[in-house]
Formats: sequence, C-alpha cells, structure tokens
Amino acid sequence: MTTATAESQSKQTMGFQAEVKQLLQLMIHSLYSNKEIVLRELISNASDAADKLRFEAISNAALYENDSELNIRVSFDKAARTLTISDNGIGMRREEVINNIGTIAKSGTKEFFQNLTGDQAKDANLIGQFGVGFYSSFIIADKVTLITRRAGETEAVKWESHGEGDFTIEATEKAGRGTDVILHLREGEDEFLNDWKLKTIVRKYSDHITLPIVMKKSEWKDGEQVPTDEDETVNKASALWARSKNDISEEEYNEFYKHVSHDFENPLAYTHSRVEGKQEYISLLYVPAKAPFDLYDRDRRQGIKLYVKRVFIMEDAEKLMPQYLRFVRGVIDSADLPLNVSREILQDSRDVEAIKNGSVKKVLGLLEDLAENKPEDYAKFWGQFGRVLKEGPGEDFANKDKIASLLRFASTHTDSETQNVSLKAYIERMKPEQEAIYYITADTFAAAKNSPHLEIFRKKDIEVLLMSDKVDEWLLGSLTEFEGKKLQSIAKGDLDLGKLEDEADKEAQKQVEEQAKDLVERIKTALGESVKEVKVTHRLTDSPACLVAGEHDLSGNLARILKAAGQKAPDSKPILEINPTHRLVEKLKAESDDAKFADYAHVLFDQALLAEGGQLEDPASFVKRMNSLIL
Repeated sequence: MTTATAESQSKQTMGFQAEVKQLLQLMIHSLYSNKEIVLRELISNASDAADKLRFEAISNAALYENDSELNIRVSFDKAARTLTISDNGIGMRREEVINNIGTIAKSGTKEFFQNLTGDQAKDANLIGQFGVGFYSSFIIADKVTLITRRAGETEAVKWESHGEGDFTIEATEKAGRGTDVILHLREGEDEFLNDWKLKTIVRKYSDHITLPIVMKKSEWKDGEQVPTDEDETVNKASALWARSKNDISEEEYNEFYKHVSHDFENPLAYTHSRVEGKQEYISLLYVPAKAPFDLYDRDRRQGIKLYVKRVFIMEDAEKLMPQYLRFVRGVIDSADLPLNVSREILQDSRDVEAIKNGSVKKVLGLLEDLAENKPEDYAKFWGQFGRVLKEGPGEDFANKDKIASLLRFASTHTDSETQNVSLKAYIERMKPEQEAIYYITADTFAAAKNSPHLEIFRKKDIEVLLMSDKVDEWLLGSLTEFEGKKLQSIAKGDLDLGKLEDEADKEAQKQVEEQAKDLVERIKTALGESVKEVKVTHRLTDSPACLVAGEHDLSGNLARILKAAGQKAPDSKPILEINPTHRLVEKLKAESDDAKFADYAHVLFDQALLAEGGQLEDPASFVKRMNSLIL
C-alpha cells in the first residue's frame, strides 16, 4: 500500500506503491514510440467514468446534479503547454484517488513484473496486456494534475505528481462533478498542442466512444489555427455495436476492441451479431491475439460489458460468459433486461441464460471458423488460450462435443511438443481394427514421450496422445469419448488392444504368463504392501517394468497433482507389470538369496516409479540397493 507523511492537515505527500514506480519507468521507455495511446487511454477512462455515473443514477437520479448531458472535453493551452481531458462522469473521493492511482490492486502483479525481460519491444506488449490507463500520461507529461469531485458530494480532490517516487493529494474546489486530467507536456511534445493533430487522434482511436468528445472549433487567423468559443463534437458518438456491420471498417472494430479490453494489439478475431425474436440483443465479441498476464487466475472477472438499450449496466458481467471463455472481450446490449438489473438478478434470469447460451455458440462458431479456414491463426489462438479451452468439457456439458472438436494435443504422430493434433485427425489416422483413442498423461512432455508404456504402441505403430498439461487430468474426467470412440489411458487397467493383436500374439503372452507365475508370486511377496498386484506385462518391449493404475483408480500423475495442490489423494496402490524377457528380470529370477531378491525387486519397483515421474518415498534405500547391485 501507499505510505504517507502529512505536510499539513489538507495536503499530503504519499509514496507510490513499489510496483507503480516500476511500471512508470518501464512504460515511459517501452511505449514512447506510440505516444498517441495516451489520449486514447484517458478518453477511455473518461468514458468508463460516465458509464459508472449512468449506472448509479438509475437508482439515484440526483447524482446528475441537473446536468444529465454527459460528455468528454479535450482542450489545450499553448501558453501554459497543457493538454486537458475532462469528463462529467462519476468522479472520485480522496480514498478512491489514492487506491486507484497510487496502487495497482491487481492479482498477479508480482508475476507480471517477473515476466518482464528488459527487451523494450517485448515489454511493451506485456505492459499493453497489463493495461496502463492513467499511468500512460507520463509518456508525454513531466507533471500530471488531476482534479476530481465525486457526484453527489461537495469536497473535491487535487492529485499531482511528476511520475517519479511520490504524489501530493489535497482538498480543493470544483464546481462540476467528474474529473479533469491536466498534462503538463514534456519538451518536444508540441504536437499535442495542435488542434488538427488532436482531432485526428480522437477520430482515429476514439470515434466509437458513445459519448460526445467535444473540442472547440478552430479557424485560420494570421496563418495559424485559433480556437473559437464554439463547441464541436469530434467523434461519431454512437454505439458502434448498434451500427450495421456494413458501416463499420476493420480499423473501427479494432479500435473499439482496444477500448473495451485496454489491449494494445488488434484482436485475433471477432463476431458481431444482432439477435431478434423471443430475445433481442446485440453482441460484439472479440478473441484477443495475446493472453492477459492473469489469464490463469480463475477469480478474475470476465471482460464482457453489459448494456441495456445502449445504457451501460455493469462491467465484467461474469454470468454472460463461462469461465473457460474468460479470455473473450466485448459488449452485449440487451433490449429486454430491466435497467436496474443487478448481479443477483443476473444469477437467476432466464433471459440472461439465453443470451449467454447464444453468445457461447457465437464464440465457439468463431473458433470453428478459425480452425477450419485460418489454421495459422487458430494455432496462434491455441498457443495462447488452449489450456483454458480445455476446461470447457468439464464446465459446459451442452457444448462438450463442439469444444472437444476444437481441442488440440501433442501425439506420437509428430513426437513434437506442439499441440496441433485434433481428435478428428487422430480418428482419421486410426488403424481399421482400432477401437479406442489412446492417450498417456505425465508431468512433462518429455516424461510422456519417453514413457515405457508407449513401447508396444510404438512397435505396432499405434498413435498415442501425449498429455502433459495439468488441466488434461481434469479434462479427461469429463471427456471420455469422441465420435463414438472411447478415450483410453495406456497406463490404467488391463491393456486390451482388441483386434490389434492377432491370435499368435495372445497365445505367446499366455505362455510367458504361465512360465513367470512363480516369479510374479515371489516379487509380490517381496514388495508386500507397496503394490496392489504384480503381473506380466503386455505393454513393454524394452523396459524391465512399469507401474499401472487400476481401472477405477486415480492415475499416478493425477495423484501427484492433487498432493502438490495440498489436497488429499485417495490412497491407492499401483500395479507392477514386469517384462520376463528383460535381462534384469531374468537376473532377478535366477537369484536364490531371498534378501538379495527383495533388494532387486524394490529396485525394479523404484525404477518404474521414477520412469513415470513419481517420487521415491525412501531415496537413500534406493541408492544403497543400486550400489549393492552394481558392486
């Protein structure tokens, strides 16, 4: 939080939160080449302040203070070298100014700063994803003064800073509600004192803002443009989403996305639709090109703004988009919901449920179109948001099949960590006699790719999906089949390759099992409670042993994930499968000394546990036994 030393009763000098100082330094240097975004960010903030006033005034009209014509004003003073952005929106109290401007109250802030590289181009992208808003002022200003009064209150607040280590805050007077941001421009920033230049920037970046952005008209006098006393609205000041698609340019769509998302980059894709009939609403929904820094914080609020008949109602309306689509940005404007709709009403509203269902279908349809017609763009999307989309089948039963078709995995087909194999492509490559989609889960891609469980599948050239994202275990709990093909773990239960095995294979296996009966019993006795069962393997061709989970038990990988998360995993013992043809197992079979046999059996078990990414309960004993075996 901020620290304060009182200069007087009314004026305080306060220190910025450490992260704010760090952000200011990075931003001024990393974003300097794109100075025009300062005006865009401040106008966007002013628009949000007006939206908040509209919403609060639904239940308290007195907040308008006999001034219901909301607007944003941009003005400049050449002599004083100041640029001012004013709004008559909700305004702020003293504590709101301190909390909103002195502190970054965002979860994941620490992780965000850890991701910064020192490379200005890369850091500029990260800062854009973080959302800098007001702080962008210091790119072009060496001092910023903010004067604000909250609607319905009498005391105004003046905040001032040079953007270095601290700021001052004091009481002041302000006739109208809202906020004035006064930028004292740095040397060399005279372009922001040019009427034509400012109007060009406003039309380029903020044409879609629904409020009038007002500037003074100018006229030519003595060879230069001079402001007059007459106002003019610089932007179109109409809800972009309510306009016909044919009347909106690609650039306008992109700039509106930057306004609602506070992102610096263009979106990857968007869908704009008007639904009429039983429910009437307009949706304009975007898929970003880059993931925000806090994407995996499931408690963060979604990025959908809700409007009712063009009136802003609330930001981050989480009931309008499920968690697995939390990366989607945009607006939904309903013609049916009441203006005084609350989060509680949203919770139980059938209209909201219908809007949500329709919007989800639009987003999934957009992703299907990307996957089919722009595979390179879809690959970019998957790289950024794939792990989040994998949460879908467990959350959205109604769209489970549609989501499943959008999923991508690594597989033995390419042996690459790149997740680019769809379930549909896997099925198309399946052998004629193959009945299941085979997969393996592991802590890392390397562990999955090199798992001994794959040996028989590689020998028979059967493709296996290699799953190493933590979310994969959650996904497989709900996605058990696709297009009639069962998803089957190659590390759980008895391995039954069905028609992929011929009768000669099965007969040979029976003979090996029969010959190894006594060995299996000896190993089971030696290992005791460490294992549920010992069996002859049908999976291994090169390795001596592997561990397998029971058909209805947790996989070893899931058990480890649960333990790492501090959750209690059900206590289930693994099954040890041995390969009697392996030289190590043959040596074990020939050992007559029971104590040595037990040592070798434990080494075999521990090696199998390590091979699948497990942790040894007693590493010292393992080392001792290994040394003994080697010597």
